[in-house]
Amino acid sequence: MTNGLARASVRFRPASFVGTFVALLFGAAVVMACGTLLQTGLTASVPAGRYASAPVVVAADPTVTITYKSAEDTETESQSVPERARLDAGLVARIAAQPGVAAARPDTAFPVQGAAGTPLAGSPLTGRGFASLGITGPADKLVEGRAPGAGEVVLDADTARAAKLAPGTTVTLTAPGGSGSYRISGLAAPQQFGAAAAGTPTAWFADQPADRLSGHPGRVDAIAVQPREGVDAKALAAQVEQAVGDRAEVLTGDDRGTVEQPVLTEARTMLTALGGSFGGTATMTAVFVVVSTVALATGQRAREFALLRAIGATPRQIRRTIATEAVLVAPLAGALGILPGRALARWWFDEMVERGAVPDSVELSVGPVPMLAAVGVCTLAALGAGFVAARGPARMRAGQALGAAAVEAGRPGKVRTVIGLLFAAGGVSLAGLASALKGSDAANTALGVVMCFLTAVALLGPWVARGAAGVLGAPLRAGGAPGSLAADNTRANARRLASAITPIAMVTAFCGTLLFLQTTISHETGEQVRSGITADHVLASTGPGLPAGTAEQAAKVPGVEAAVGVLRTGVLYRSGQTVQTANALGVAGDPARLSRVLDLGVHEGSLAELGRSTDTVALSRTMADDLGVEVGDRVPLWLGDGTEAKPLLVATYERGLGFGQALLPRAAVAEHVTAGYDSQVLVTDAPDADRAAVAKQLAGVGGGTALLVTDRAGFVAQADKAQELGAWANTVMAGVLGGFAAVTAANTLVMTVLDRRREIALLRLAGTTRRQVRGMMRWEALLVAATGLVVGGAIAWTTLVPVTRGIAGAAPYVPVGTALPLGGAAVLLCLAATALPARALLRTRPVAMGGGRQ
Repeated sequence: MTNGLARASVRFRPASFVGTFVALLFGAAVVMACGTLLQTGLTASVPAGRYASAPVVVAADPTVTITYKSAEDTETESQSVPERARLDAGLVARIAAQPGVAAARPDTAFPVQGAAGTPLAGSPLTGRGFASLGITGPADKLVEGRAPGAGEVVLDADTARAAKLAPGTTVTLTAPGGSGSYRISGLAAPQQFGAAAAGTPTAWFADQPADRLSGHPGRVDAIAVQPREGVDAKALAAQVEQAVGDRAEVLTGDDRGTVEQPVLTEARTMLTALGGSFGGTATMTAVFVVVSTVALATGQRAREFALLRAIGATPRQIRRTIATEAVLVAPLAGALGILPGRALARWWFDEMVERGAVPDSVELSVGPVPMLAAVGVCTLAALGAGFVAARGPARMRAGQALGAAAVEAGRPGKVRTVIGLLFAAGGVSLAGLASALKGSDAANTALGVVMCFLTAVALLGPWVARGAAGVLGAPLRAGGAPGSLAADNTRANARRLASAITPIAMVTAFCGTLLFLQTTISHETGEQVRSGITADHVLASTGPGLPAGTAEQAAKVPGVEAAVGVLRTGVLYRSGQTVQTANALGVAGDPARLSRVLDLGVHEGSLAELGRSTDTVALSRTMADDLGVEVGDRVPLWLGDGTEAKPLLVATYERGLGFGQALLPRAAVAEHVTAGYDSQVLVTDAPDADRAAVAKQLAGVGGGTALLVTDRAGFVAQADKAQELGAWANTVMAGVLGGFAAVTAANTLVMTVLDRRREIALLRLAGTTRRQVRGMMRWEALLVAATGLVVGGAIAWTTLVPVTRGIAGAAPYVPVGTALPLGGAAVLLCLAATALPARALLRTRPVAMGGGRQ
């Protein structure tokens, strides 16, 4: 009997299940997309290219790991380092001494650029030590000339021929460790080790000069190990592990590809965060939406369940009917949601590849686990929601059920009200907690605050609707008969109004929080940079950067009062039970003149002390507070490559968002970055200097590097570019959650309008015209939109105030150009989702509407 009832309901009343089906389909799509990204992050790998002929590769650990106590267990937390982690070059000899090792070749790559006006200008090269020749296999060899000596270089044959260079020619090259002229001693075979790196222009230097030019002497990127004849990869790896101990990682198989593309480690972290953290929020939202929609659909069938109870159906049969309906609808909707979810994941992944956040050799992993999760989550959500919604009708006596189904339900139950108040209190508590946190810790509470408040709105929705009807009822009645009808209907049917308000509030809260968090950060960053740059000129390179010593050269130009080089990097620090990453600047030049080019809003101490020793640091107030340190304390940090340091804190400043949360001497960080080039050099003219003349002379510094000499706007543009990836990620998250919530809002509004067939029929029979009915619907849609926008806006604002103060030290910045389209879209959504089904109902004669199948 139960299965028959369920099949008959789906067959003969398909309209009742369309809304549920749509919610389940889109919920499955979101879960599928996030699950696919999570799976890709967990399994992402790239095949070995350069190291394909070396079965074992030794590299440094690219993460920083901490341990902490959690109850009685010891937990670990890891964070990838922002720069290339490197090895002590002394390990090469230890590895080469192993009996199964035929060769242990140190490998280091660093960017090299040709001097402006020379044949190699504009041709980015990869510099390497000559000892690394042969890593890619037998084809990796000299094809002409001889090995380089001091003051010599070997170029790959393709690059040399394209530039019309031959052995014996002299070229001027710039590397992180300095610039110089080099005689071409020979040509090597072009580097061919995979499609992504095929034909990579390379310059080989003698090993000792290469060590100096790399900018990090005594350290290498990796060591490629090749076995003696008869030694397999497993035995070789065991010997190498014994030689290096815990000072390095020994990698085989596809793990070798991670050494070639260090960005893969960060890509895994990003994909895992998007698929896991954001995916968890998106999944909770999907469950929230599915539960709300199924509960609404089940509640709209109260008469049907009451009739079933009247003819003898037991409570168990009612519950089993709901469960069977869920089993019939949910798996199909979930299965159909897999394809759009996969398409969303593909688009998302391709966008990250295009922006350089994920290597293009990584493949999107689409497996059965995300598919099963999507179908399973939606089915369980539908089952749970159906059981909860059917609990009331199933427990009532037959006579009570018929009476309860005939009228609008009264006030929400005490349990529902108490739980709703608890969630509201939880949202307030989380918002208060966020106000006491700083940086990313404050940002991490944002979605939790939103979810608490949205759950409270869903549970307390009838109270919210009654309040909205009471406040807006008088203005509505001033709108004539349609407005008066809308006011009376919304007050008498608060539950129905609440089911429409909640998704609009959801759209507004999600989009408002994510979008305006980003606009606040971007606005405050721009303001800090514009206020903090006091330099007259900004020097930047058209290549990978400016070599060391550019600031000193600029300081010697007549008319220059101060010149400070800026090397962008990152540091890591422990915050509670997590490892946080902070942007940092390595500054070169006279520290006493730093204030002439940068106004960082010093709060305590003096930036003039920075650089008197390489063992000093200045921190933003936010980071100093997070670490709990004051001027004069030692600051526990990890530099960009994971090297531990404890510099002395000499100053704290306000403008950390625009310039980085830490300032260190360039000499302290130069050997710990991927490429030791300055990003920019900031120059201030003397009071009586001719600015145009100074700018002309500055164009000649930099050791032949092609320079761009701009004003302070050049620094602003580069600072804004660094925020692009974060802004894009937030916008996409807002789009996914906001779009899903918008579809849910439209779906819910359509369901509530179609459920009013009897009501509209009665109005039509009482003499209400079609125009008046449409007017009433429009006023109700506007009331829903206004209430949803106000409630969602209040949630977003309550969330944003403590979060933006923790991150940016400023109130939320809400651009009118973003807020108005968001509000207008919500209004148009409500009007369209109400008008279209209402127009369809009005095409039917009143008698037919009233007597149609219910």
